[in-house]
Amino acid sequence: MPSRMNRSTLIRFFLAGLLASSGVLLQAGTRPAAHPKTLTPGTWGGEHIILEVSDKGAEAEFDCARGQITQPIALDQRGHFDVTGTFTPEHGGPIRRDEETTPAPVRYSGHVTGDTMELTIARGEEKIGAYTLTRGSHPMLRKCR
Repeated sequence: MPSRMNRSTLIRFFLAGLLASSGVLLQAGTRPAAHPKTLTPGTWGGEHIILEVSDKGAEAEFDCARGQITQPIALDQRGHFDVTGTFTPEHGGPIRRDEETTPAPVRYSGHVTGDTMELTIARGEEKIGAYTLTRGSHPMLRKCR
């Protein structure tokens, strides 16, 4: 250390360096996360739909159908999501023993704001349905069975 540098000068250099490095650290904390946020597990319900979300995806129950998402539902910075899944229609009345229902591939897309979700389900260009769901809601479904 140079003999002419006094204690107050050293403290000023130390504080200047500390402030400069803290600015870099603060900027680093404002960068977007490397991994997108995922939809919080729990029940989301709306008219004619209940969506049970887990860390691994979701199970959907409709009045006369069911659906499945087998991947976490990632939300972008604005709360939008778009994931693939399946949709299996059901019907009322007796079910034949040899009857098979094949799940159709669909897209589940939408937007989450707070405790409200706007959800659209589409098979190709065909829109199967649009729903508004609320976190924690457990509506009654009118099953067609």
